[in-house]
Amino acid sequence: MEINKPKLSVGFFFLCLGLLITLITSVTSFLNLVFGTLNKQYPDVLNSIYQYGYSSYDFEGIRMALATLIIFFPIFLIVSYFWKKFSRGEMGHVDEIVRKWVIYIILFLSSIVLLVDLVALIRYFISGEITTRFILKVIVVLITAAVVGKYYIFDLLDNKIFGFKIRSGVIFSTFSIILVAGAVFYSFSIMGSPATQRLLRLDDRRVNDLQNIQYQVINYWQQKEKLPEKLSDLSNPLSGYYLPVDPEFEKGNVYEYAVKDNLKFELCATFALPIPKGWREYSENGVIPMMGYGTKDVATTSYPYPGGGTNESWDHQIGRTCFERTIDKDIYPPYPKPLQ
Repeated sequence: MEINKPKLSVGFFFLCLGLLITLITSVTSFLNLVFGTLNKQYPDVLNSIYQYGYSSYDFEGIRMALATLIIFFPIFLIVSYFWKKFSRGEMGHVDEIVRKWVIYIILFLSSIVLLVDLVALIRYFISGEITTRFILKVIVVLITAAVVGKYYIFDLLDNKIFGFKIRSGVIFSTFSIILVAGAVFYSFSIMGSPATQRLLRLDDRRVNDLQNIQYQVINYWQQKEKLPEKLSDLSNPLSGYYLPVDPEFEKGNVYEYAVKDNLKFELCATFALPIPKGWREYSENGVIPMMGYGTKDVATTSYPYPGGGTNESWDHQIGRTCFERTIDKDIYPPYPKPLQ
């Protein structure tokens, strides 16, 4: 007679390990994505500055969470399917013990992550966190806790509730896909599509180029006490300076320059989108979920705050926009001439 010996399947062990890693990563990236997007939609003016311009770091936290979720969540669903399929088959005694341990570890780690997030949320709310943002974050945490907790508790109970068999796997998968898809679309609605992000970066490049040209024009005036007649006069092989060109110059877009009078000049460019403007949080007072990515989502743009002065403002709309500049001789005096 063959004795049924306890056994541990190597494949099942790695399925359990993969399930743990992908689930925790998916949960934390989901919370990071939703929390980060809510922070952008409802910025706290107590931790914000009103700024013009686009910053490549503005949505870095959201982009990282989004990329992680897009990769890890489908892998989690696949691993979870095979893990569930293996669990329904003939398992050795050790495999069954490992399975229950994995479920308990998942429930324990998920509880820790969600409880720490709730503590942080309450703490920031007491400190004056915006009520709408606070309520939405709490709802997201509670929904996440309910979905993850109930699914794995049902798994421990062999998917039975009040003696009735339920298809918890199908319900869990469907609901989690809806939640993740909603979070992804929500983040894109606030951040903009990849095409929009590219257009914003192109416009940011144009503003940086115009700032560079403006500096060179002022420097030219300080050296010669006259404005250059045309942009090509700024090119200097000895100093190594060459004029920047519009990133879409192949489409006919060029930077324009015109002299208005002895101290006044004008710079023009064609922009794809209006300049972004609004309140931007300069710190991570937001309630970043546990196991956050640690990336500072700080707006490091060089554009001015409102009232920063005409000479520093680069506010623009779609299409051709011109910026008139007047050199202040007290601020930018001519360079002293060398003695003969």
